Amino acid sequence: MNKNKIILDLCGGTGAWSRPYKEAGYDVRVITLPEYDVLTYELPKESIYGILSAPPCTMFSIARTVAKKTRDFDEGMETVRACLNIIWEARARQKIAFWALENPLGFLRQFLGKPPFTFQPWEFGEHYSKKTDIWGYFNEPKKKYKDAKEIMTPEEISLCKTNSRKLPFRPFEQWGKHLSHEKQSALRAITPKGFAEAFFKANK
Repeated sequence: MNKNKIILDLCGGTGAWSRPYKEAGYDVRVITLPEYDVLTYELPKESIYGILSAPPCTMFSIARTVAKKTRDFDEGMETVRACLNIIWEARARQKIAFWALENPLGFLRQFLGKPPFTFQPWEFGEHYSKKTDIWGYFNEPKKKYKDAKEIMTPEEISLCKTNSRKLPFRPFEQWGKHLSHEKQSALRAITPKGFAEAFFKANK
């Protein structure tokens, strides 16, 4: 019986990371703009089973350096702190099964330290690379592949090196009202399905 197990998906966007939990009958609550803002979100009184969080990487992205854009770490950390505060409050109230905070490898390491788990989407069966860090308290999902060449073609590997991979088309109706499929950044931010499923299997 999973219907009484509450999963908070902070800054969840399309809800891709928490989708396996929703499909398994968990009480998944995607806390994302515009309906919800983690900066003002009040933790429900019920017990929380697990928390997933994916604060925006905008100010921590290495790509921002390449594009020669200025950074505002105060702005970026405001959302990170909000997510962590929700996690800390939930854990202070009672034990939670797991919590995880995700961000592409970048400057967030300089604030939270080296993460216990880092993955590439291709390690879970996806045909692209995007090194991603996970901080938290969770069971590590099992990776399927050890080398990108096991699953990706030379052309796919080459395109990923220049961040030019072909992005999948995601109809507005399929992914929910939070996502406009015209925004490439939103498509790139979607949690890889293979990783989401593996994380769920390891943290039910």
